[in-house]
Amino acid sequence: MKKAREYVVAVVGASGAVGEEIFRVLEECKFPVKKIVPLASERSVGKEIEFARKKYNILETTHEIFAKEGVEIAFFSAGGAVSAAYAESAAKAGAVVIDNTSHFRMEKDIPLVVPEVNPQDIAQWRKKGIISNPNCSTIQMVHILAPLHKAFGIKRVDVSTYQAASGAGKRGMEELVMQMQAFFAFKLDEVEAQVFPHRLALNVIPHIDVFMPNDYTKEEMKMINETHKIMHTNFAVSATCVRVPILRSHSESISIQFEQEVSVERARAVLADAPSVVLYDDPARHRYPMPSFVSETDQTYVGRIRADNFDKHILHLWCVADQIRVGAATNAVRIAIKWAQMQD
Repeated sequence: MKKAREYVVAVVGASGAVGEEIFRVLEECKFPVKKIVPLASERSVGKEIEFARKKYNILETTHEIFAKEGVEIAFFSAGGAVSAAYAESAAKAGAVVIDNTSHFRMEKDIPLVVPEVNPQDIAQWRKKGIISNPNCSTIQMVHILAPLHKAFGIKRVDVSTYQAASGAGKRGMEELVMQMQAFFAFKLDEVEAQVFPHRLALNVIPHIDVFMPNDYTKEEMKMINETHKIMHTNFAVSATCVRVPILRSHSESISIQFEQEVSVERARAVLADAPSVVLYDDPARHRYPMPSFVSETDQTYVGRIRADNFDKHILHLWCVADQIRVGAATNAVRIAIKWAQMQD
């Protein structure tokens, strides 16, 4: 039997929340790693990460490191500026770059991929050597939309997100924890927001990323534009993105208008068979997706599926996914798995 090919894998942003999760997912799925190369900024050099029960020192991200280490797959999760500076160097050194930032997502010759939805687009990677990982909220939404669109045809989507503090990285989680500690010490009024535009503890903030000229935020426009690119469609999408005071996992309330009348039963049947989707929908027994049990999983959970009271073409539903895994690390590793299969 032919032995599976093993790869030299680099993770840029190895000390960050998504970088750490990529190591976990690679190990859990037994990805064929020949050598692991953890990379980060100069200030993280010498720190250790653990992978497959071995410890590795973090190396500095440089233009030369990818060729020097013989990197074949490079995951980037250190922010758009780092991807802008070093991703093309990794690609020129012969690595396929899987980028978790927003930097390349809307570039014409760079595929934007959710493997359950548009795996065929991975083949475009040769144009620039880069594959882009979509926005976390977009990934879980298209997990739901793609099978429904294929079955019934979608005319319009309206989505409201409830996004965890960890969507802003480790600093976001730390700020929320610090604010909650201040609350229990009766000192919450003394705490100033640094990561978020307002205090997040005991609050919700209808503002993620910067506001655009059309009064949508950049995060909201990402969901609209990325959905069209991934699904190769142009149906209407409107998004309202809200930061909520939980640590992990994003939730979404989605209203979908179809081209035909669709019953709840038909929609449930489609979603029950959809890849990476878990149907968890039994409201009579208080069964619906929540971050409390969806965190640390690799599926998008969907429930509260119900018909609109006035229009039989409209369904409403609720979905939750761990955005560090489903919305970043797991999707990136699934891209790598599909890419590796294409090389055999």
